[in-house]
Amino acid sequence: MLKRRSPSPQSDRPLKRVKSRDEKSAEQTSESSDDDDAVAFQLEQTPSRLGQVKTRLEHHVPAQKQPNSFAVLGISAPLQTALASMSIRTPTEVQSACIPPLLQGRDCIGNAKTGSGKTIAFALPILQRLSADPYGIFALILTPTRELAFQIAEQLAVVGGPLSVRTAVVVGGMDMMTQALELGNQPHIVVATPGRIVDHLKSSNGEWNLSRVKFLVLDEADRLLNPTFAPELAYIFGALPKDRQTCLFTATLTPSIEALAVAAPKPGKERPFVHRMAETVETVVTLRQHYILVPSHVREMYLFHLLCNPPESTLHLRRAAPEPAGGNAKRKNKQKKAMDEEDVPMQPPPTIIFCARARTSAFLTVLLKTLSIRSTALHSRLTQRERLNSLSLFRSFVVPVLVCTDVAARGLDIEDVAMVINWDLPNDAEEYTHRVGRTARAGRSGTAISFVTERDEERVLKIEDRIHTTLEEMTLPEARVLEKMNAVSTAKRLANMELHDSKFGEREEKRKREP
Repeated sequence: MLKRRSPSPQSDRPLKRVKSRDEKSAEQTSESSDDDDAVAFQLEQTPSRLGQVKTRLEHHVPAQKQPNSFAVLGISAPLQTALASMSIRTPTEVQSACIPPLLQGRDCIGNAKTGSGKTIAFALPILQRLSADPYGIFALILTPTRELAFQIAEQLAVVGGPLSVRTAVVVGGMDMMTQALELGNQPHIVVATPGRIVDHLKSSNGEWNLSRVKFLVLDEADRLLNPTFAPELAYIFGALPKDRQTCLFTATLTPSIEALAVAAPKPGKERPFVHRMAETVETVVTLRQHYILVPSHVREMYLFHLLCNPPESTLHLRRAAPEPAGGNAKRKNKQKKAMDEEDVPMQPPPTIIFCARARTSAFLTVLLKTLSIRSTALHSRLTQRERLNSLSLFRSFVVPVLVCTDVAARGLDIEDVAMVINWDLPNDAEEYTHRVGRTARAGRSGTAISFVTERDEERVLKIEDRIHTTLEEMTLPEARVLEKMNAVSTAKRLANMELHDSKFGEREEKRKREP
């Protein structure tokens, strides 16, 4: 239960105690954006509008003795060897449930928590069936974000290494001509965002097509099956063969996905196999979930203190940065430091900070750099190459802090993320689940900390109702937090000046105006 905490003396507005869920339960109403506006589709048809679905989803209940090896699931020896190279030796629940029916050729809907191995669950059947009859284009994998597309392609490259699988990533922000040449070379697997693959379909002039695709995968299907992507999906489905095998994987079951499980199958087709996670708690038990009550205008001080003094449970994941290259060592430092060299803080363990806006992400990145916390940004106003570079810096421990928008909340699997910090609470409680799912993955422990300001009461209640878990309050020693007030205030001023001088956001606006 959220408890009262004395507000900071710096606050202009006292923080109000957030009522418990029991106190608010009578006032809460179910809010789903997927009811009347959701998009559904038959597994052989294009999307259509969907009314509210009242039928509950049939779900697969794992057998008491779950298969404890990929060999038992029918996975070939070369693929098992590739999995072992990734230290993957035992299938997860969703993999044990979904791999056999996929190998049998059935359509599948897989529902599992974030970090439970959904990508491997559809990658292995695709690769195994491809090895028996290799040709291109054999499989199309659709994702809602560019970063997730690149990540899936990386995993396919590792697992499919023994099979010499050719994969093409087709997403926005990259050169169209280069992608067109890749598609013309008939890759075995195409991993794409809907908008960019439609652009190529419309301009291909017959050099390639999707008429022989055997596998269609919709990863993060809850995001793909909403009105935003409806026109693109309709076009893609029209270009695909009717006898394809279709797989949907998601951490969140929406009415549009539930409708697919109960829809009457086409003649000659079975109902899709459905695996649904049995637990109602959407976050994993190894995740510690906290909140900190803090006035909005002093969040920067609390953030800096938290990064300099992370929870003890995360300290074992601190990493030393790689040695800088000679050229980087000589690079001119254009930023003024708000702290003396002797006050440079110890770097935090790998941490992802989620913000609501791109500008906030950019601002916090500059702020933390000015305070000598190595950080990098990931948001929509960066070019695709800049986004990939930021992910590379974070993955390789060159920088321990990734400051991002929800562009990184879906599907990204980054090893040993110790902590997720919600600088802004998401408007949609479902997004909270995806954000905190970036830590505590594959059975590891992790910590999620949300900054709760004077305006966040309802958001906290919705999140707790969604995840069926009460967030635990974390308190920071206010006197120590305020010790660095001058340094943080100076850093805030410098960060705002840098964003103003760089004309942040103007490049994106210019690109939008270009024909």
